[in-house]
Amino acid sequence: HILGATIVEAWVEENGKKSKLVFSGDLGNVNQPLVKDPATIESADFLIIESTYGNRLHDEPINRSDKLLQVINETMAKGGNLIIPAFAVERTQDLIYDLIMLGYEKKLDPDMQIFIDSPLAIAATEIFVKNRDSYEDTTRAFMTKGDPWQYINIHLTRTREESMQLNETLGKSIIISASGMCEAGRIKHHLKHNLWRTESTILFVGYQAAGTLGRRILDGDKIVTIHGEKVAVKADIRQIIAYSGHADRDGLLDWLMSFVVKPTDIFIVHGEDEAQLGLAEAIQQKLNIPIFIPDWLQEFELIAREEE
Repeated sequence: HILGATIVEAWVEENGKKSKLVFSGDLGNVNQPLVKDPATIESADFLIIESTYGNRLHDEPINRSDKLLQVINETMAKGGNLIIPAFAVERTQDLIYDLIMLGYEKKLDPDMQIFIDSPLAIAATEIFVKNRDSYEDTTRAFMTKGDPWQYINIHLTRTREESMQLNETLGKSIIISASGMCEAGRIKHHLKHNLWRTESTILFVGYQAAGTLGRRILDGDKIVTIHGEKVAVKADIRQIIAYSGHADRDGLLDWLMSFVVKPTDIFIVHGEDEAQLGLAEAIQQKLNIPIFIPDWLQEFELIAREEE
């Protein structure tokens, strides 16, 4: 699957009995403009399902661009920069699309500069542009009519030198850079030059794992260490959960309930403890199916479903 995560179906045959295993992968949200909805699976004997947001609900996607515009306007009014740590694949392209639509609707200052500062994100964006047939229908119709890039003042900073020049940008710019959790890459330089500025804003649009720099900033740390230096956190810290590429609790449940033949066992993985337990409880309220939350290196013997 070029755009979005992959759901895997695997059939295993042993002693004349065949079992079907389904791995959800990073199950995506529905009704996204650039990627199609997750495929519906008809049946599974054993389901391994992610739980990143298993205990949470996202904001309504319809408000996503409105919330982005609000953050942009507040930051530009202060005269600062808007720094957005974003994963290079899909998240950056979602942001670009919303910015294009805001520009098309004449809601953005045409002089405001937007920088995509990640070679991987730039390369991924080029792949998205070449695969417009994968977009949702309405998005495809808009993005293939004329030149959508005309509506925003966007710059692709490919080289290290171009990236370093952005550190001299004092205000009224949007800088979208990787990595999404602020653990490596060019984003750390932009944070170092903007976190201490009260007029700037750091906007998180993706999941921040426990222990990462992004999570520490989001959780309210007042001082963080970047490249061996202590940096005070004085910028506004904002978050728009609706940009997440992961389905929330209801999205996971809706996908599971679409199975015609439900699994005999469900294994919940890829989530923090609270998210895994929250999803397990939600599933148990709907289905009488054994649910397991595996420990590290724990093994299970899978018994094939008896033929009816």
